Amino acid sequence: MGPLIVNEIISPNTNFFIAFLIGIGFGFVLESNGFSSSRRLAGMFYGYDTTVLKVFFTAAITGSIGLLFMSLFGWIDLSFIYINPTFLWSAIGGGVIMGAGFILGGYCPGTSFCAAAIGKLDALAFIGGIFLGILIFAEGYPIWEGFYKAQFMGNPLLSDWLGLSRGMLTFLIVLVALGMFWVGEWAEKKFARSDYQINQK
Repeated sequence: MGPLIVNEIISPNTNFFIAFLIGIGFGFVLESNGFSSSRRLAGMFYGYDTTVLKVFFTAAITGSIGLLFMSLFGWIDLSFIYINPTFLWSAIGGGVIMGAGFILGGYCPGTSFCAAAIGKLDALAFIGGIFLGILIFAEGYPIWEGFYKAQFMGNPLLSDWLGLSRGMLTFLIVLVALGMFWVGEWAEKKFARSDYQINQK
């Protein structure tokens, strides 16, 4: 929640409650868009359903434009937003592992909980895998600590890395999103499957 709501206005407990409500809303949006379907999620990688691409690019441009304008009007201080530190090799390694699991099984950590909430057993298996992975990572941390902390890059911003203003970067992201929407529509026609209904959940 961070910079939009400060402790001088509401209490920390109320802040957490608002975050809880936003989380429920996020889960509702995921389920409404069919993100509890492993076939729909895996369809992103095979081209026959690009709903994931469209929803997440829509979220990216909505969030970036919203933050930009709220910053311009003085409604939010972007310097208070926490930026995760970047450890390059562990980020790449984690992305490969998660991407492989996503392709093979059709869920990511968030969508597995979304699917489990409506009673899907395969999602429960994924959640079990999440906790098993956490246990293995925690217990074996001394073994791969060096890899985990390798190539530390601080807290970089894409706008700074590219030498662009936040406004120009947001504009470019919108253009990329529009292009990807077109690619998604093309892919769904190109790789359409007769055994798959695009409106399934």
